[in-house]
Amino acid sequence: MSKHQTILILDFGSQYTQLIARKVREQAVYCEIVAPDLPVARMREMAPAGLILSGGPDSVYAPDAAVGDPRLLETGIPTLGICYGMQLMSHRLGGDVVGGKGREYGAASLQVLSREKGGLLHGLEESEPVWMSHGDEIRSIPDGFALTGRSRTVPFSAIEDPRRRLYGIQFHPEVHHTPHGDRLLRNFLYDICGCAGDWTMASFLEESIGRLRAQVGSSGRVLCGLSGGVDSSVAAALIHRAVGDRLVCLFVDTGLLRKGEAADVLERFQRTYHLQVRSRDASDRFFAALRGLEDPEAKRRAIGETFVRVFEEEALALGAGGAIGFLGQGTLYPDLIESRSVKGPSATIKTHHNVGGLPERMNLSVVEPLRDLFKDEVRRLGRQMGLDAELLGRHPFPGPGLAVRIPGEVTPERVRLLQEADRIFIEEIRAAGLYDVIAQAFAVLLPVRSVGVMGDLRTYEQVVALRAVETSDFMTADWSRLPHDFLARVSSRIVNEVRGINRVVYDITSKPPGTIEWE
Repeated sequence: MSKHQTILILDFGSQYTQLIARKVREQAVYCEIVAPDLPVARMREMAPAGLILSGGPDSVYAPDAAVGDPRLLETGIPTLGICYGMQLMSHRLGGDVVGGKGREYGAASLQVLSREKGGLLHGLEESEPVWMSHGDEIRSIPDGFALTGRSRTVPFSAIEDPRRRLYGIQFHPEVHHTPHGDRLLRNFLYDICGCAGDWTMASFLEESIGRLRAQVGSSGRVLCGLSGGVDSSVAAALIHRAVGDRLVCLFVDTGLLRKGEAADVLERFQRTYHLQVRSRDASDRFFAALRGLEDPEAKRRAIGETFVRVFEEEALALGAGGAIGFLGQGTLYPDLIESRSVKGPSATIKTHHNVGGLPERMNLSVVEPLRDLFKDEVRRLGRQMGLDAELLGRHPFPGPGLAVRIPGEVTPERVRLLQEADRIFIEEIRAAGLYDVIAQAFAVLLPVRSVGVMGDLRTYEQVVALRAVETSDFMTADWSRLPHDFLARVSSRIVNEVRGINRVVYDITSKPPGTIEWE
């Protein structure tokens, strides 16, 4: 637990749980996502300032529904139930929750019945646009609760019991489709929970340096993986602040990088940040590990295992300056949550190579100074440490590299094709002044061939998909509406300049239901 005031978010399986956490932290309040069945005894030891019960896919009246500790609503800790959380609150305390007529999906209008100071809806308008996503409805609320909001379809959309410090809302304040959701959360955090707002990047930086020094010790040495991306770069800079020259960075050329990336990364970090950076060309080894693999999870595990073995070898080779016992990584909070379903019934989305992809037996202890942060918080931390804007503005690049942008088997030739296509796409994005508008853009080499005609001859070649998304948090994302003439220019260049590709398509899938990367 952080030494800061903390909000615990009990994850009942909502696709929006991480968004709740982000929105809480944006209010300068620290929070953690925990399992829905966290025992109340353990909860009291953690001494949270407040609890948030997330949404979820269950029906509270179902026999196998997640319901939490039987004493969950008797703690006296301020508690906000969102969607399923509100239904659970009502069901457990004597209200009536049923499936049926009151379901709402999408935009709705909330009629605010109470805007009193100190209440959850203080400062909101009499009619507020909100986002609903529920199939069950509350038909009656428990004794002691007051109705504070309703919609056209659902008579009980917001309820409060200030005496027991229990609050419930049927809509989702964490999504941007609820414009004043931030105000509602602020009311809960500051007016109801009494938070002071002491979660800042400056405080995180200071505390992280202390934690790193305690973990590594006065003589421990760290070998940090450096890819040149935002996460590994900020992690390396932070570890360097903590242990100085006892940090050695290792850039591993996996053969799965973007074209020209290895030389660019090495030059940048040795010239600008004066870090000790070793390089290792292990491309043959990674291709050997990936040979014959098509399943995305198998590829991620193979890459994670190979990374660690290469790092262990390098750590031994560097042992003359004192044994290296720590492996530094740029693991983020979303990596942990997406890789393991340990926080509740939320599905495992994909295994990140630096989490579930790590082998069980390792000779190095893992150091992950960013594991409590979201992507936007990492960028804020980088700015706090003075890292340059160009580096912090780089589009994310997956740890497994182009291997997860090549569905099917990964071979040197397929990587070469994708590198060329991706280079053209990014070149044109920069030339059009779109790079800083788009959150992430890349090409994907599809495991299909298509018939084409070039120079009056039949071709049967590879297909490339282009992907560009806009997002502030990478938890949800929408596809970028790139101009048609721009896409036509990119397509023409790829087909004409990259021998082996004869068709280009554009991915218009949002997240959800898709993920940003294809694998």
